[in-house]
Amino acid sequence: MGTYHAGSLAVQELLGVRDRAEHVGRSLGQGIKPVAAAFLEIQPLLMVGAADPETGRVWASPLTGMPGFVRATGPRQMSVVTDAGRGGQDPLAAALKTPGTHMGTIALDPRTRRRMRLNGRLRPTPRGFAIEADQVFSNCPKYIQRRESYETVADRTPGTPRSLSELGSREREFIRTADTFFLATVHPGGADVSHRGGNPGFVQVTSSTELIWPDYPGNAMFLTLGNLRTDPRAGLLFLDWTTGDTLQLTGEAHADVTAGGVRFTLTRALWTPAALPLRWSAPEYSPANPSG
Repeated sequence: MGTYHAGSLAVQELLGVRDRAEHVGRSLGQGIKPVAAAFLEIQPLLMVGAADPETGRVWASPLTGMPGFVRATGPRQMSVVTDAGRGGQDPLAAALKTPGTHMGTIALDPRTRRRMRLNGRLRPTPRGFAIEADQVFSNCPKYIQRRESYETVADRTPGTPRSLSELGSREREFIRTADTFFLATVHPGGADVSHRGGNPGFVQVTSSTELIWPDYPGNAMFLTLGNLRTDPRAGLLFLDWTTGDTLQLTGEAHADVTAGGVRFTLTRALWTPAALPLRWSAPEYSPANPSG
């Protein structure tokens, strides 16, 4: 498989950044370098994205554990210790048990504003799953809000997930005040999870089933927008960095690449109170965030 598929190439050509994208694309590899392996081993949080094999819907989900629950276990293999695929509560539970599932992942560390993406095919294991990497790469720190520290709240118990067909007032406010979300997309040869960040309010809720957000300038690869050009299915994950509440959305996203914006239409949502045991410190907003 080449560095970019047809969707990403089309967006790069449309915006006149093909040469830059070719240069940046040399950073995409299949191997997990020692510095990347060390980065993974100190993370308490990993976001994963895939299409549910039963419904075809694309979701993004958070996985947590004590540092070390995500590790490089080979030059091209990442292993994750988790019970998410066995509990049945998560919308990606079936995907995490299905051999060969195209899975995208991103580990983002707010303490250092570093992030690492690893995409590949999933293999279930007795303690969770492993991913054989097709793509491994790091992104710049743009639009990542810095959070200096976190603590694990041992007695925090996840609430019962609530499935929604539209966003109520609580969910709308949750999105409006968010400074970060994660976006899962797919294409015929794989899956991907990317990070989107900005000052609170950068995601607008235009109705009970529709969101829009700006696509800020990034690395010129346009992997996410390229995926959406090929397949509009998308999954969004919003999380409360203090309470651990999560809001997962699945639907379709359409990008207006010349206007620099994305419009998302909701199919289903899942609200889970206290889903994550992590409590992060207050954010220091990225200096790259547009103020408007």
